[in-house]
Amino acid sequence: MKKQPKQISSIEIIKSIVSALYTGFIQGGGLFVKPFSPKHIIKKMKLVDLVMEANLSIRSKIIIAFIVIILLMVIMNVVMLYNSLKYSERYNVIVSNITTANSINGIVKTRIDSEMWDIVAGKIKFEDGKQYSIINEINQNIRGIVENVSTDENRTRLDVTLRTIDTLKRYIDQIGQQIEERRPVSENEAVLDEIRGVSSLVEDNIQKFILYEIQSTEKIGNEIRKSYHSWMIMNVAVFGIGLLFSSVAAWVISESISKPIREIHNMTKSIAAGNLNVRVENKNVDEIAALGMSFNIMTQKIKELLERSIKEQENLKKSELKVLQAQINPHFLYNTLDNIVWMAEANKSKEVIKIVRALSSFFRITLSKGKDWIPISDEVAHIRSYLIIQKIRYRDILDFQIDVDESILEYNILKLTLQPLVENALYHGIKNKREGGVITVKGYVAEKGNVIFEINDNGAGMTPERLAEIQKTLDSNTVGFMIKESGFGLNNVHKRIKLYYGNQYGLKIQSEFKKGTQVAVLIPMER
Repeated sequence: MKKQPKQISSIEIIKSIVSALYTGFIQGGGLFVKPFSPKHIIKKMKLVDLVMEANLSIRSKIIIAFIVIILLMVIMNVVMLYNSLKYSERYNVIVSNITTANSINGIVKTRIDSEMWDIVAGKIKFEDGKQYSIINEINQNIRGIVENVSTDENRTRLDVTLRTIDTLKRYIDQIGQQIEERRPVSENEAVLDEIRGVSSLVEDNIQKFILYEIQSTEKIGNEIRKSYHSWMIMNVAVFGIGLLFSSVAAWVISESISKPIREIHNMTKSIAAGNLNVRVENKNVDEIAALGMSFNIMTQKIKELLERSIKEQENLKKSELKVLQAQINPHFLYNTLDNIVWMAEANKSKEVIKIVRALSSFFRITLSKGKDWIPISDEVAHIRSYLIIQKIRYRDILDFQIDVDESILEYNILKLTLQPLVENALYHGIKNKREGGVITVKGYVAEKGNVIFEINDNGAGMTPERLAEIQKTLDSNTVGFMIKESGFGLNNVHKRIKLYYGNQYGLKIQSEFKKGTQVAVLIPMER
């Protein structure tokens, strides 16, 4: 049993590719910091198998190929941009920390020591000094630096500095209390020495912090160089993957187009050889598969049309045979021969000669050596022979007139087109009237290169119901025969004309009860 292709949507393919790229580039590569392994991505993606098993349209395959290539390019640039922004941000933070620390370093020793000396020396009052505002400013700046410090070591160093500043603040509080209690100046100077020692300690810690931050910039530089090296390796790997994927995609897409087209080409050869049972088998859902389905539908339609054409030809032959049988009706031949015998016994030699010639011409044109097409002049001679015979038979009730434009006599007409209509006019028009009647046949050129024949009789005519019934039969698409009454001849002629000339040609009937009937025949002007 043939294995059915796996149904994979384009969304699933894109998700698999994105997942593979993420695994290889982000997790496997550590944002280009760790070494990258191209084998990991290729093993994860399995692009060749995935694309080959996918039941997608050609348009979807092309779009997926473009998406994958664009993803490769975008991921490369996004990761590079991300790393650049990340390292730039870290560098800016370090520079900001160093700048702030330098500003603190200048405040702690110089301003605190100077401000407290002026207070101890009595130059300014304790409550008017700026010692606390300086301490608050230093604390605020250090806490701002703590939030941006990236290493635990420097964060610990800043925490120690903050605690040292708290000690410095306690010494300042102690001087304020001693001044308030009017202690000796020597005691205040002793505390001032402690303040100077603590401020020096704060300054040392900040200088060490600045030194370690400068060392961090060197570490960042090393990471940037390592990242650049990884990025170069990644760039080469991604280029190779993109080249491999592009080659596979080009091969898969070209094969999806060429292989089904070759199959369709082979099918057309089989059809040209006469085998209409072949079908294109393509289980994909791409545009070529749709073309193959349309090809199968077309082949089926051709087969159906051919079978219908054969059936219509068979029905047409049956119709022609039925019409021919009607022309050699034994009753018609028997009555004609009986008239000949009667006229011969009555010594009416001229009438005998006339009817025999008419009968001979009638059957000669009826047979026409097996031809389907005869000149209009022969068709006119055929109905004239028929009417001559019938006039001799029905001399008291029948008269006829034939008026056909001579310019159309050289054109061809389908044999036995007019005679059944004339016979229909006689038997269902004139005879049913039971008194004298006239059959008139006219032929002339119509517009657009067509020919019109009009068979008129002033016979019994048809009731509106009967006319509607016959018209409905003529308008139907069936190829069967109406065997009852006047419908037989009309229906057969109408169907034969449509089969041979086309649906725009055929019969039109007008009739009025007890006044007569007109049958108009429209055919193209053909040589």
